[in-house]
Amino acid sequence: MAGDVVNLRQFRKRQARAASEKQAEQNRISFGRTKAEKSLTKALNERASKSLDQGRLEPTSSETSGKDEPEGNERT
Repeated sequence: MAGDVVNLRQFRKRQARAASEKQAEQNRISFGRTKAEKSLTKALNERASKSLDQGRLEPTSSETSGKDEPEGNERT
């Protein structure tokens, strides 16, 4: 009828370790990315940005000045 004798100090330490391990596991899932994964993501983003910039059209001088026709080519 007697239950198992448990040292409360050891029980509390085991419980604290289990709680901290659970928190660490959650942090690894949330924040844990290897350096290789981070550098791969960065390289892919830079490559996509360069690819996007290559297709960009530069505005002509008539578009930036706000006039319909460029200067010097006026119709009479």
